[in-house]
Amino acid sequence: MAGAETAAATTAGALPETMRAWRVVRHGEPLDVLELHDVPVPQPGAGELLLRTGAVAVNFPDVLLCRGEYQVRPELPFVPGIELVGEVVAVGDGVAASAATAGLRLFEPGDRVVASHIGVLSEYAIVKADAAHLAPGSLDDVQAAGLVIAYQTAWFGLHRRAALQPGETLLVHAAAGGVGTAAVQLGVAAGARVIAVVGSAAKAETARDAGAETVIVRAETEDFASVVNELTNGRGADVVFDPVGGDAFTRTTKCIAFEGRIVVVGFASGEIPPVRANHALVKNYSVLGLHWALYQQVRPDLVRGAHAELVRLADAGAISPVAGGVVEFADAPAAIQELAGGATVGRLVVRVAGSADAAARPAATADVSATAGAA
Repeated sequence: MAGAETAAATTAGALPETMRAWRVVRHGEPLDVLELHDVPVPQPGAGELLLRTGAVAVNFPDVLLCRGEYQVRPELPFVPGIELVGEVVAVGDGVAASAATAGLRLFEPGDRVVASHIGVLSEYAIVKADAAHLAPGSLDDVQAAGLVIAYQTAWFGLHRRAALQPGETLLVHAAAGGVGTAAVQLGVAAGARVIAVVGSAAKAETARDAGAETVIVRAETEDFASVVNELTNGRGADVVFDPVGGDAFTRTTKCIAFEGRIVVVGFASGEIPPVRANHALVKNYSVLGLHWALYQQVRPDLVRGAHAELVRLADAGAISPVAGGVVEFADAPAAIQELAGGATVGRLVVRVAGSADAAARPAATADVSATAGAA
């Protein structure tokens, strides 16, 4: 995290001294622990960019950050928000040299970029330059805000880990969520037959709109595995994309094809299921873990390659991030709380740039002693 005393190498004109930022002041439910503060606008340190925030996508880690249950626990108080689209307004020292060494285009003030970093639910945000990407011109801010985490996760899960092939059957759990709709769209773009599983009838249309050939509503179907087997004439699904875990994973092993691949993305059910190695041996299937953020640390070149492919697909109209709702900056805590309730579809997006007239903005608590982001 950059301090206010660090000089930026390149800045696009004069910047304000302070900004509004939502901060978690204690751990608990989002509506109870988020407060709007006035804090200093940070300056980018070495290898960093300062962005004027356009929009922030709400992700489940935001809920966990508020509750103090995420694997990263920033010191209180801190700014949540982990994914955004924004305009570069300042470039830190060393960014140009790193770009030249890697043979990459240098970020400049005025560039519109997408990025993932903890601490972006504010009017200005610091991100790592090597984890930022030019935003597709074909996507507006609401769409672009939700491009990085959901679509990178889905792309790596389907292509890097599972090697999804045209004509294969793809089963997607939680298919109406942000990551789920991304997996459905990317599966269709890859030429796969997509079967979607959703939790309620209210979410079925979202999965269909994303391109799913068949949608199974768990609230209406006692055993989705038998339905999958029936739809595939007993073969089962070649690839399963599972961000749910728990019973969804256990039942998935009953409808996985010979040499099938189950991609474990997360445990939204709250239950981490056991993996029966003997069952995988007998049925000849693979269980593949996916921790996308590790690719950013270990193989950033692959992340850049995936982004280029996502831009191509977005420009061709093959993918389009699904916004389940758009709220103004003042309503960000309510949006995070809504996601915590589990009834949302697609990605909720907080509009930050131009979200409210100054006279209509809610009062913020002054706190000029603290910085805004969290590393």
